Amino acid sequence: MLDLVVGLGSALAALSLRFGPDPTEPNHAYIWITFGLPFAWIATLSLNRAYEARHLLVGTDEYARVFRSGLALTAALALISFAVNLRLARGYLLIAMPLMTLAGIAVRYVFRQRLHRAWARGHRLQRVVLVGPRQAVIDVTRRLRRERRHGLGVVGACLPHPTDRLTGLPPVLGTFHDVGRAVAEVGADAVIVLSCPEIDGVALRRMAWQLERDDIDLIVASTLVDVAGDRTTIRPVDGLPLLHVEHPRLRGGRRLVKNVFDWVVAAVLLILLSPVLLVIAALVRLTPGPAIFRQERVGRGGKPFQIYKFRTMYVDAEARLAELRDLNETDGELFKMRQDPRVTPHGRWLRRLSLDELPQLVNVLKGDMSLVGPRPPLAREVANYPSDMRRRLVVKPGLTGLWQVSGRSDLSWEESIRLDLSYVENWSLAMDLAILTRTLTAVVRSSGAY
Repeated sequence: MLDLVVGLGSALAALSLRFGPDPTEPNHAYIWITFGLPFAWIATLSLNRAYEARHLLVGTDEYARVFRSGLALTAALALISFAVNLRLARGYLLIAMPLMTLAGIAVRYVFRQRLHRAWARGHRLQRVVLVGPRQAVIDVTRRLRRERRHGLGVVGACLPHPTDRLTGLPPVLGTFHDVGRAVAEVGADAVIVLSCPEIDGVALRRMAWQLERDDIDLIVASTLVDVAGDRTTIRPVDGLPLLHVEHPRLRGGRRLVKNVFDWVVAAVLLILLSPVLLVIAALVRLTPGPAIFRQERVGRGGKPFQIYKFRTMYVDAEARLAELRDLNETDGELFKMRQDPRVTPHGRWLRRLSLDELPQLVNVLKGDMSLVGPRPPLAREVANYPSDMRRRLVVKPGLTGLWQVSGRSDLSWEESIRLDLSYVENWSLAMDLAILTRTLTAVVRSSGAY
């Protein structure tokens, strides 16, 4: 229904903007085209599978499908008008189609944000029962409680043995043989089966038959973590569903597109924000020391580079670090204090609004950094990396990233690394655009900024 309203509103707006108050004067056919366009829009979205449940409300694939639908419908209209010699005004299409596409994405974004806020408050969650070994149930429960964006609320668990218990976690409702009764007892909407040797293909099929009677969703969890859905494909071979995982595409045309996008956006932002940068530089100089703080960081492939920031600390900050080590409020290699005495008065609000990061746009122009990517690490951090953490270095570090929009300094070291690795494995231009959009919200809220 929303897409019908979006399509009709965009078509009417294009009609009014292109032809003025009397659209029938240039071509009476535009009235029919305007009222037919919303239905063509919905049909194109359906053909692009934008309404399939697996693409809705999670990830960037939903937005990408709407964008591709806009391109496809524009191309189809151009071909049809050429084939039947229908002289469509280019101005009409150039207004209607971009407006329809952007409005379709915006409506989905607003709806998703409202739903995510409801989920974060514990409302409208899909009630699920976890079935699997004790430790796997504990891990998945904690993960779902930490990340509410998927709308899943764990209401119970079925474990292998009747004596198993979960302290401080959802109640144990029985064993693997009690799933049907457990679902009815708590009114669950879905069952998530975790990897477990006790549940083979035959047992899983019987469970599916049992749940089918009450229209309960059955979800089988893979042992894969932090792999985007568009990299996975299920291909049945002789009745055996094989999960194929594509390698992340980190080279070639995709990298070129990302580099061009970074350069253009960074150049435009530097030009537009130059008055703001000059004012901030003058304020920073009110305390002794330079306006720009330079520090060596490690970039793609382990190559060192000089990162630029507005100085937010007094010039003796590094010398005073040793005496403050015992007051560190985070784990891992990073040092963080909410009330760090080394931070200048101006530095506090610069950090709160992330304005101290703006000089890194110069790093983006130089090619040392990207607009979106993993957090740029210090050399001493990289020296202590185990082999899997070095995966972060296969892409350029970013001015913002998943770590920035997921809590920043409030994140644990382990969670920060997990988010960076997840970005490396699942990068796409759509993901970059989504992170840039979420960065604006994160900056306004100032969550985790200190």
